Amino acid sequence: MGNTPQDLQKLMTNMGNFQGRFNLDKSGFNSAMPGHSTNHSMIFRQQPRTVKQIGSGIGLPYETRLEMALMLDDHQCALTVALHQYNKHHWLTEGAEAFHSLHHLLDEHIDKTQKHIDMVGERVARLGGVPTAHPITQHELSYIKHEVEGRYSIRDFLRNDLEHELKMQAMLRTTIDRAHQLKDFGTVEVLEEVLRDREDLGYHLYSTLEDDSLVRGMTHITDGQYDRAGDRPMDPHSKLQ
Repeated sequence: MGNTPQDLQKLMTNMGNFQGRFNLDKSGFNSAMPGHSTNHSMIFRQQPRTVKQIGSGIGLPYETRLEMALMLDDHQCALTVALHQYNKHHWLTEGAEAFHSLHHLLDEHIDKTQKHIDMVGERVARLGGVPTAHPITQHELSYIKHEVEGRYSIRDFLRNDLEHELKMQAMLRTTIDRAHQLKDFGTVEVLEEVLRDREDLGYHLYSTLEDDSLVRGMTHITDGQYDRAGDRPMDPHSKLQ
């Protein structure tokens, strides 16, 4: 892989082991899931992760609406996990490159992710479904998992975010392909926009993690050599110093 940093090489290798699966078998109440308790006084209308049997204003068969709604709900859960992780990394940015520029970069990632959560959740509702909203259940259903708690290096943070983006892209392509097969072109249109944006976000992260940098630290001041031009040979009288 040439000069590709080792952490990026490891990430791309790990992606080959990703066994992304949708929770198509998880529909309706499940007593093991947080938020699925029926012990309350609210007026019941529809079970979680189901779709209306008859009609939703969209002329697709029940079976198609159910399958697409379950896949979309998994995407919505994954996007929510990604949002929580982006928030953490946004709060903990530090360092010469990260504190300002990455702080704003992650702002964009947060805004886009919030938009996509709404787009996908709305599509679940339009198909007659009930999107998952309990945070613990969202993490359980998500095909990506939040990193462990604590502060780590900025590269670790961004590498974990990039792994999320690559996994979401792969799963989005699977659903887009399936939606084409089922002629659910409304879902195709929604997810194609989401996928294009996620590819952009992944590209931003990958480019940030590349091995080139304008920041060299302060060793040129403290090591007594004053090599302001870096490590390559250069005339000490050059105006580039």
